[in-house]
Amino acid sequence: MEFALIGDTGIKATRVCIGTWAIGGWMWGGSDESESIAAIQAGLKKGLNIVDTAPVYGFGLSEEIVGKAIAAAGRENVYISTKAGIQWRNGSTFRNASSGRIIQELSDSLRRLKTNYVDIYHVHWPDPLVPVEETAGAMNSLLEQGKIRAIGVSNFNVEQMERFRKEAPLHTCQPPYNIFERGIEKDVLPYCKKNGIAVLAYGALCRGLLSGKMRPDAVFVGDDLRNKDPKFQQPLFGRYLKAVDELAQLARTRYQKSVLELAVRWVLDQGADVALWGVRNPRQLELVEGTMGWSLDENAKKAIDDIIQRNIPSPEGPEFMAPSSRTPEEAKVY
Repeated sequence: MEFALIGDTGIKATRVCIGTWAIGGWMWGGSDESESIAAIQAGLKKGLNIVDTAPVYGFGLSEEIVGKAIAAAGRENVYISTKAGIQWRNGSTFRNASSGRIIQELSDSLRRLKTNYVDIYHVHWPDPLVPVEETAGAMNSLLEQGKIRAIGVSNFNVEQMERFRKEAPLHTCQPPYNIFERGIEKDVLPYCKKNGIAVLAYGALCRGLLSGKMRPDAVFVGDDLRNKDPKFQQPLFGRYLKAVDELAQLARTRYQKSVLELAVRWVLDQGADVALWGVRNPRQLELVEGTMGWSLDENAKKAIDDIIQRNIPSPEGPEFMAPSSRTPEEAKVY
């Protein structure tokens, strides 16, 4: 197993993190609690030591499931990463990173997670109606109180991180990053490397697209977010799947690996300290060990770039996932 140090916090996390967005069910077509608990515990048994969740994943359900899974495994053996800054009402979500909301969310998260502290606490999305300085101040207060061990931000740009760091230490950044979605390479990734901010990349498998199990006739039921992702709509979906097939062939011939193992290794080799691996059942973690202990050579990286450029010259980004902002009128109420 490979590990990454999170700044000066003393946290030594495995370079693969158990992701639990899908476990919440919302935007993923439902959830099975027993399977979800088994998935988390299977990851821990394999040696993974960090679990990422958020209140908005299933409107509290993901955190509750994580709390149950970790209670059985032993809290002292697991690092918990969760988030704040997204509020929901009547099934709709919107950004709210006010100090009051940040503090209330942590209290609720601690209850659901059955713990008295969180190891890494992220601001889930920047809130255009709340000064970054106010959000950072609230996070710093929680750090000083010992309720959280590390401060992180998710989906922040460089300018927002710069402002944040004037009010509070910043230990981690959690952006979307995978073979198909590379926007952070222009600025966020080099900025984090320069300033000692650990990068916890989410979406390493691009919502299952890089799992190697997708087929052209795939159907996404209910509120599954892939119904809104342009990458999963034909004819674009077919071009992405063709790229995946070529990546799978490269992985087999050069490394005797699966495309899934290749995709996670690529994220780690490109500079992410930790890659989030979303799971819903134990079977989805069978290949975790195969992502560790090797690296892609430069020729393979170039071949990957060539496959993407040939099949998807204008790749779609992850922008469709961004939650709504409140109106100024709503901000007075929420």
